[in-house]
Amino acid sequence: MAYELTFSTSYVFAFAMGLFSSFHCLGMCGSIIGSLTLSLSPEIRNNKSRLFPFLLNYNIGRIFSYVIAGCLVGIFQFFFTIPFGESQGHRVLQILSALFMTGAGLYIGGWFPRLAYIEKAGSRFWKLIEPYGRRLIPVKTKPQAFMFGMVWGWLPCGLVYTSLALAATTGDIVRSALTMLAFGLGTLPAVLGVGIMTENLAKLSRMQRFKQIIGVMFIFLAIMAAFPWLYPMRLQHF
Repeated sequence: MAYELTFSTSYVFAFAMGLFSSFHCLGMCGSIIGSLTLSLSPEIRNNKSRLFPFLLNYNIGRIFSYVIAGCLVGIFQFFFTIPFGESQGHRVLQILSALFMTGAGLYIGGWFPRLAYIEKAGSRFWKLIEPYGRRLIPVKTKPQAFMFGMVWGWLPCGLVYTSLALAATTGDIVRSALTMLAFGLGTLPAVLGVGIMTENLAKLSRMQRFKQIIGVMFIFLAIMAAFPWLYPMRLQHF
């Protein structure tokens, strides 16, 4: 009997990371969704039932970008492990992922603000594709909202990069992509809620104690990522 450690940990952890980090990032996500919402006609903007499909398509596009990024990371991890050997290379990626997640936890909790510098890593690529997002405004159709989300899914974000570090430990391209899918799904409740419960969610995201709780949870997930055999819900196969 053996334990499939990468499979059992990455999806659950990625979903939890998405859920926790989305509350922290409501300011940035809220401004983007605000741009989308304000570009819609007043008839759609002022009707929640008509607004929701546009927000949903935006988020589907955003998550699709995360999945593409997960595929790219999956390709990277394949080549990265070759010099070390599959087992040793995978262990190196686990440790690096845990360090990223610890840094993210300290950043969210307000104990290590310098993690924000990591976001500069994707700034050059972002400058290339950001104009395409602006060309989609004003958004008039649901496919436009989807494309808008696909572009803005590449917005530099240290917490997305942290989830990509976790995806790099999964062992193959498909699992890496599914890990990012799980992360994206974890962000949905808070990000979708921006257009519906903006005031309450904004208040919650500003609470320092709430941020510290999320930061501690990230650090806990980092420990589980570094030592997956401690994970109490790991799946088994024979």
